[in-house]
Amino acid sequence: METLKDFLLNKGYSKVKLKLTKTNHFEIKASINGVKGRFILDTGASSSCVGFEAIERFNLKVKDSEIKAVGAGASDMLTQISTSNAVKLGKWKKNRVALILFNLSHVNNGLINHNADPVDGIIGADILKKGKGIIDYNKKYLYLKL
Repeated sequence: METLKDFLLNKGYSKVKLKLTKTNHFEIKASINGVKGRFILDTGASSSCVGFEAIERFNLKVKDSEIKAVGAGASDMLTQISTSNAVKLGKWKKNRVALILFNLSHVNNGLINHNADPVDGIIGADILKKGKGIIDYNKKYLYLKL
């Protein structure tokens, strides 16, 4: 019997390792504009996000946004937007990706308070949809269509 991994790889997907953190989140490594970072994979986040403090690190060109961010533990947060970014997860790459920037301190403080490492941002449903993402929770892999 063919495994899920073999089936998806034969269908043109690539796999990216997920790490389960102490807070029971999946952490994923990705690069933005050629710069590597650590992110939480969040299927409930409509948009992928990066913290304000990472603007220079990831070479982001930002504009103010009218949108207010809402998430677990925080609401009505000011945001900025950065368009035309190159995002790479494993072998999967997409150009012209928009990223939302906001204050991630409440997320990172929560992680730190539970002895987990802080992250640079969140990979959300926008990327999962673009990559036709499939998560293998048991084997801890994300599959994205190349």
